[in-house]
Amino acid sequence: MLLLALAAAAIGVAIIFGVAIDTVMSRRAVNRSLRAATWDDAEIAQVRQRELAVPATQRIFVPALQRVGRGVGRFAPASVVERLDLELTYAGGSTTWDGERVLAVKFVLAVGLPIVTALGLPWLGFGGLVVLVGVGLMAAVGWYAPEWILRSRSGRRQHAIQRALPDALDLLSITVEAGLGFDAALDRVAREVRGPLGGEMYRVVQEMRLGRARADALRSLAERTDVEELNSFVLAMIQADIFGISVAQVLHVQADELRIKRRQRAEEEAQKLPVKIIFPLLFGIFPALFVILLGPAAISIYENVIQR
Repeated sequence: MLLLALAAAAIGVAIIFGVAIDTVMSRRAVNRSLRAATWDDAEIAQVRQRELAVPATQRIFVPALQRVGRGVGRFAPASVVERLDLELTYAGGSTTWDGERVLAVKFVLAVGLPIVTALGLPWLGFGGLVVLVGVGLMAAVGWYAPEWILRSRSGRRQHAIQRALPDALDLLSITVEAGLGFDAALDRVAREVRGPLGGEMYRVVQEMRLGRARADALRSLAERTDVEELNSFVLAMIQADIFGISVAQVLHVQADELRIKRRQRAEEEAQKLPVKIIFPLLFGIFPALFVILLGPAAISIYENVIQR
């Protein structure tokens, strides 16, 4: 019994000793992790320098606009923010801007410009009616101007994609007919094509490399651009992938169709030219022409008839 008691005591002491060693080792590992995660003064100074290297607009104004946008977004319809987000996507997207911040800019301008106008016009000596009209006009300009600018930028980007798409599809068709697969050919074309279309194609290639299905990547491309010709191309490629149609044949047909549409757009613009040139002729060229042709005759008539 004494031997059993001594053996049990030895086992208990060994267990306690083992637990104590394990606890000490665990605490040492935690302390080492904490010391490794703790920054010294030099590292803190470097982090502060990196933060101060960011422009003040991103450190101060952009977060402030985010808060204002959230406050205004509570009272504005959800469709307004969604529309602004969609326009930002069509304009190329941004890492620092979203629909709430654009809404905040609209609100700040719609409030700030009328205040400046109400204070500035009386100082310049204008009356109450002019001040009232100016305040209303500045409020409208402040509210709608940011969205107009955003839509103009998205329209230019979509037009650039529309103009570059026929040449890109020609190059893609030739590359596929030369023996490359569609993914490799798309990667090749994305590196050759400049502008927003090349960037969008490269993004599609990167998404497919990360494991996304080709159809889903192409649908996302159509949603980000909202160009009619590109939507038709995406739909044709998805259908070709589903029904097993030859990709080279589909690309050849799509390239021919886009060339025809480009020629039709050029003819349409040429037909609009006579109408567009009327106003420059009336207000720019004809007055100068009349001065050159009739000016000497008017001077002669004045000298010979009116002065006599």
